[in-house]
Amino acid sequence: MTQIDTDRLMSFVFRAVDEVGATLNCALVVMGDRLGYYRDLAAHGPSTPAELAKRTETGEPYAREWLNAQAAGGYVEYDPATRRYTLPAEHAVALTDESSPAFLPGFFQIAHGTVRDAYRIIEVARRGAGLGWHEHNDDVHLGCERFFRPGYAANLVSSWLPALDGVAGRLRRGATVADVGCGHGASTILMAQAYPRSSFTGSDYHPESIATARERAAAADVQDRVRFEVRSATGVTGTGYDLVTMFDCLHDMGDPDGAARHVRDIIAPDGTWMIVEPAAGDHVEDNLNPVGRAYYGFSALLCTPASLSQEPGAALGTQAGPARIRQVATDAGFTRFRLAAQTPFNNVYEVRL
Repeated sequence: MTQIDTDRLMSFVFRAVDEVGATLNCALVVMGDRLGYYRDLAAHGPSTPAELAKRTETGEPYAREWLNAQAAGGYVEYDPATRRYTLPAEHAVALTDESSPAFLPGFFQIAHGTVRDAYRIIEVARRGAGLGWHEHNDDVHLGCERFFRPGYAANLVSSWLPALDGVAGRLRRGATVADVGCGHGASTILMAQAYPRSSFTGSDYHPESIATARERAAAADVQDRVRFEVRSATGVTGTGYDLVTMFDCLHDMGDPDGAARHVRDIIAPDGTWMIVEPAAGDHVEDNLNPVGRAYYGFSALLCTPASLSQEPGAALGTQAGPARIRQVATDAGFTRFRLAAQTPFNNVYEVRL
């Protein structure tokens, strides 16, 4: 019989208690974001629950318990002498500034939406089946864009595109671009705003996302050089693209190999395929860290089921790693592959014929 180390057991139990608190905090962050608690604290400084509740027109008991939970988790600071709660300036950036690459509520929102649908994943896992992206709740769709968009805004034009050989100059002169798996069009619109002489085609299989993308393009006044179409990754129209982009979507596809072959068909002979994927190493042990943990969680509950819902269900996984992505590209006939840029959340690959 295995001898139990009681200290190790209790250490794990209390770690699990912390995990439960963190799980509940995911919903609490979404609550604070939607009710305006973080923005109000950032604007008004140290506050009592009654003051926060009055300014946000919410119930005081909710404001009180929310503040206490946030203080226990280190999200806000509590002063026992004044009984006031303060949102530190650094936390305010991460929790209220949607233009900051450190903005977090979108990350919590997509996690919240993913967990809400976990019961469905448990059922399809019993059958080895999948669940499509379009079958998830809106927090998944909206949270995804809110999480990725700040990172794209901070890096896409300033560092990722310039890291590709000759691409930024080509875009400035005027190029044709296909943004495959564009979702709500954040990446497409950012590129269109930066390179007005180029033309952009965004595509996604999810009609509701494309409808949102068209609205966003009109609001950004770039509809003269951007069009969006409902297409699968293997059905993108047009040929001779100077640049084909895929942002955080290749691993979600049921047929990434087919998508790669289609890119080869539609890209210009001297064109570039930019693949942006979640940051990952090639081995499991490379990814046993906080970022890898979050991405493996999304992989099990969101990305892998999405792939399995589409034929042939390749299920690359969110942490596929450079070697596996390289294999997809080279199997399709591309001969040049390199890691062009990195952030804590993304790997950016340059692929050419």
